[in-house]
Amino acid sequence: MKFIFAVAAVAALTSAPAFANLDMAKKNNCMACHAADKKMVGPSYSDVAKKYAGQKDAAATLAKSIKAGGSGKWGPVPMPAQAALSDADALTLATWILAGGK
Repeated sequence: MKFIFAVAAVAALTSAPAFANLDMAKKNNCMACHAADKKMVGPSYSDVAKKYAGQKDAAATLAKSIKAGGSGKWGPVPMPAQAALSDADALTLATWILAGGK
């Protein structure tokens, strides 16, 4: 019985950050243009993860793009800057996105 409880506790703790990051993405209106597994106005998070896979400092690079916004990387529609987002929150979102937004 203790083992089952321990497994459930670990599962809850490891899934909590994913929900927190989804909430952060919703709070910052990221989900208005992006989805985990399909292109909307912007690329899917899984496509972003594929593009940055294996790149050194991918999370830091993506966090910088989130804060600065930009255009041309994924087509003609510009991504608005999230300049008010803290560096730590931008890095948290970037890390979550690089995991496919799941």
